[in-house]
Amino acid sequence: VAAAAQKTVMSTVDAVICAAAATALLWGLIQFYVISTIPLRSNGDSATTSLTGASKGDTSEKLTEIYSAIYEGAESFLQAEYRICTIFVVGFGTLIFFLISWGTKSADGWDFTRGGFTALSFVLGAFTSMIAGYLGMKVAVYSNVRTTISAQKAGWTACFNTAFRAGAVMGFVLCGLGLIVLFITLNILKGHYGADWETLCDCITGYGLGGSCIAMFGRVGGGIYTKAADVGADLVGKVVHGIPEDDPRNPATIADNVGDNVGDVAGMGSDLFGSFAEATCAALVIGSGAKIGTGPDAIVTNSWDGLLFPVAISAVGIFVCLICSFIATDIMPVKKETDVELALKTQLISTTLIMLPAVYIIATVLIPDDLHIDGVANAVDILPWNSFVCVGAGVVGGLIIGLITEYYTSHSYAPVRELADSCKTGAATNIIYGVALGYKSAVIPVVVLSAVVYASFALLDLYGVSLAAIGMLSNLATGLSIDVYGPVCDNAGGIAEMAELEPGVREKTDALDAAGNTTAAIGKGFAIGSAALVSLALFGAFVTRIQTLSTVDEVVTVFGNGVNMLEPLTFAFLIIGGMIPFWFAAMTMKSVGLAAMEMVMEVSRQFEEKPHLLDEHPTERPDYDACIQISTKASLKEMIAPGAMVMFTPLLTGTFFGVQAVAGLLVGSLIASVQLAVSMSNSGGAWDNAKKYIEKASPESELKGKGSDVHKAAVVGDTVGDPFKDTSGPALNIVMKLMAVLSLVFADYFWQVNSGTGIFKC
Repeated sequence: VAAAAQKTVMSTVDAVICAAAATALLWGLIQFYVISTIPLRSNGDSATTSLTGASKGDTSEKLTEIYSAIYEGAESFLQAEYRICTIFVVGFGTLIFFLISWGTKSADGWDFTRGGFTALSFVLGAFTSMIAGYLGMKVAVYSNVRTTISAQKAGWTACFNTAFRAGAVMGFVLCGLGLIVLFITLNILKGHYGADWETLCDCITGYGLGGSCIAMFGRVGGGIYTKAADVGADLVGKVVHGIPEDDPRNPATIADNVGDNVGDVAGMGSDLFGSFAEATCAALVIGSGAKIGTGPDAIVTNSWDGLLFPVAISAVGIFVCLICSFIATDIMPVKKETDVELALKTQLISTTLIMLPAVYIIATVLIPDDLHIDGVANAVDILPWNSFVCVGAGVVGGLIIGLITEYYTSHSYAPVRELADSCKTGAATNIIYGVALGYKSAVIPVVVLSAVVYASFALLDLYGVSLAAIGMLSNLATGLSIDVYGPVCDNAGGIAEMAELEPGVREKTDALDAAGNTTAAIGKGFAIGSAALVSLALFGAFVTRIQTLSTVDEVVTVFGNGVNMLEPLTFAFLIIGGMIPFWFAAMTMKSVGLAAMEMVMEVSRQFEEKPHLLDEHPTERPDYDACIQISTKASLKEMIAPGAMVMFTPLLTGTFFGVQAVAGLLVGSLIASVQLAVSMSNSGGAWDNAKKYIEKASPESELKGKGSDVHKAAVVGDTVGDPFKDTSGPALNIVMKLMAVLSLVFADYFWQVNSGTGIFKC
């Protein structure tokens, strides 16, 4: 009877996961269909020239022309980027195959099966990440122009819903795709390894590594692309010549709008897919060591449904996010400007509140009786209530981090308004105040993360930390929906400006975009917080794996009683690990600076050679393609070095100095990355919204409004903040995750090199 009941529960779990994935994909298609019903036709004609220099064309033709230019630019960049990524995946996948096969060798020789399965998981994770990013870009570009058209209608509901649905397509499709590919991969491995969960989950870590590698290239490459164009366009256009943002006379404006799609949409999608994959893999690896029963009656392994509990949390989260999405579009639709931020905030709060009882129910149903696990600190019993508390701590902790991020980055609150006020005395005070704001904004999120780590670790050791990370990402579909909403609104405003629509359309899209900037900052806060928890869980899995290997080989290491950070080698690499995020940030910031300098020179050259471009009704067309090529070449070239540094640092450290050095490296990187990522992301978001707050002011007010010296000071701060919030800051969460998951994947290889002491036998 017990066996039959267990089989029924297992099949139910499988059905829930598959149903959630199918529902997510179907819901994404439905949202896309609703968007597609909006005709690509403007409500009126423009009385100015088109981008081609033709006289007074139909506005619909202009919109189609701009849409096509943005689409072609984004398509060509992603194709070039993914060609490089494909070459990397093949090469690095081959390296994984050989190193894992050698690292897990036994008396019978190399374990090519395990190396092959790990490489397969890596390839599947990488290509799933690329597909998710590519589809997100396509949907965003398709929806941008339709959001502009919807903004021409009376009221706010149509344009908000269009942008929100565009985000929902990305959010639900990514979650559904990631979930089903992970589930299929697990079943492939189960078919070979049976109930050997530990080996199965060691192989599945390649899935997280693949997703994280593509996220690194997507975030860095896309971030350099978009911010080079954005900074160049702002400095020459707005600061020097005083023309509006996204003015069609600016040669960099198309590249700027392309960048929103390849960086903020495709890059963000790959980033959050990597977070989902790594969080799930961390929980699976640690949970694979759980056992049912004690003494002679103990079952050797965890049950399938107990193992899949973390995956089931993500599955239930899809249903919760789907239900809550109706609140924004139907139950409480946006009817005025002040409703926008409230609608987006309500999404986060409602999904958090509904997730809590849902998690308790599935924990009660799925977690077997008498389940316990030997953690790195203590042996603990895994019960429904303590599992619920760990997941709930992550869910609530994520919400608190999101709300604190909103407070520091939204112009509805004092910090951003004070930042805008500092612009009255120039750009220098604006930058000083903005940096201070970012540092201060890291205090409460770090305290919250510390509390979540302490509570979850005290209850369930590192398995609890991994469940907290899953909890923080449980409403990922909603989080990604409001993340993508931001760049869609930004592009919609740019299209309205380039098509020279009536000013009311741009004012409406700017208001939507201002809320989008805040929600994007909230999304980055979620991503950074979950990355910290995931990195800690992956670090624990790495330590656990080394402990297991040392026990099998009967070799005594300092990992026998946990990691001793006062060990000279470990402490030395702890300091080196703390340096890695600053080195990475320096490389990416410099890359943006170099590309932006080239962009500034190109835009200036065109204005000098074509002086009539600055006429109110220009008779010449800017060379948009030249600016697109500058961003494309710079981003593809500059993304390689930072990515290689992050990936090869732990690999070379483990090879030459051993596992103790890797442990110090990971902890140092984690601690420094969290603080730096939060402060950079929030400084950039605050600078951006301070600029928008000033732009809303009237010329008679103290802030003087657009075109004033106060506004120019805010623009300078915004250009400094662009690489903070869209390149270096958000990519830092990938740094800590990628280094940790890579170390876990290659743990057996590290151990094989002189029993974990490295080539130098440290």
